Amino acid sequence: PSFEEYLKQRANEGTTAAVAADSAPAPAPAAAAAPSTPSATTIAGGDMDAASAIIAMETSQSKTVGDIAAAIPDLAPKPDQSYETSDGYTISGNAVTLQASDAPGPANVAWVSDLIVENAMSSLTIFNGPLSDVPHLISRCFIKEGELSFFLDLRPRAYGAHDLRDADGNYPGPDTLGRKAFEYSGARKDYDTKFGTEELISLLNESVAKLEGVTTNPGLGDEGLGELEKITRGPLAVDISMPLTSSNVATIIDLREKVASMWLGWAIDDSHTHKPGAPVNSQYVYDTKYKQNCYGALLDTYTDFFGQADGATLAAADSGPLDEAYVGGGS
Repeated sequence: PSFEEYLKQRANEGTTAAVAADSAPAPAPAAAAAPSTPSATTIAGGDMDAASAIIAMETSQSKTVGDIAAAIPDLAPKPDQSYETSDGYTISGNAVTLQASDAPGPANVAWVSDLIVENAMSSLTIFNGPLSDVPHLISRCFIKEGELSFFLDLRPRAYGAHDLRDADGNYPGPDTLGRKAFEYSGARKDYDTKFGTEELISLLNESVAKLEGVTTNPGLGDEGLGELEKITRGPLAVDISMPLTSSNVATIIDLREKVASMWLGWAIDDSHTHKPGAPVNSQYVYDTKYKQNCYGALLDTYTDFFGQADGATLAAADSGPLDEAYVGGGS
């Protein structure tokens, strides 16, 4: 069977993104927006081959997931939504592996996708459950024709009108949004105080400064960014492309490991836990719609890189369950 057929077979137990993509309502009116426009700059290849780069990233990513599992003992594999090399399924001739896991209840990890596409992609996605306001983590590398594209995002858990930020970093005020402007400003301040700290900002800036031949892809406030990317992307997202060099790969691996370690520190810190009751329920409602929008944005990204059929099946697998009941003690 094809990878798409296999995905459908593995989705028989429980509702997965592959099913939700067909049955769920459209996430938002902006869902039909075009994918982000790639950088117009042509990047020359570097001194490293794709196979070696992906192997190095896979080794690092496996260690990161192992560290998370060691710190969160309740994290358990989800074999029905995972894919092993021995399964023999490929995308464009490249083997696909996906190690899925979660830790429902107090551990509060709704979904972990440790995804590798041989010679082409390394991706780690972590969605948190509704018991805390810890940011979701997206850490992804594409490789194609000597170019390395890197995306990293720690995504806020409350709406802060980041999609309305202009190219100069300004947000609309009460004259445009009324009293909602204060609500959104409060959400931004909460994120900046707890997570988007100087420590994180310095790490991102210093790491990007070490990279060779970087070009910046469209971000918040830029016209080239797709609508679903706008409403899901966090304020500190890194979206860049560069030559595939050993130095760049080493710097990216180091950054990914350090940011994942920061996420883990927040995830096991009880100070980020919501009070029981309404805050948890409100977070769940927000997260449910947000994950649907993230799936739509990822669908655009993967179909742009892998093509319509392979991109759609991979986006469904990587996104995990979109409507899994996940409140309080379990899912």
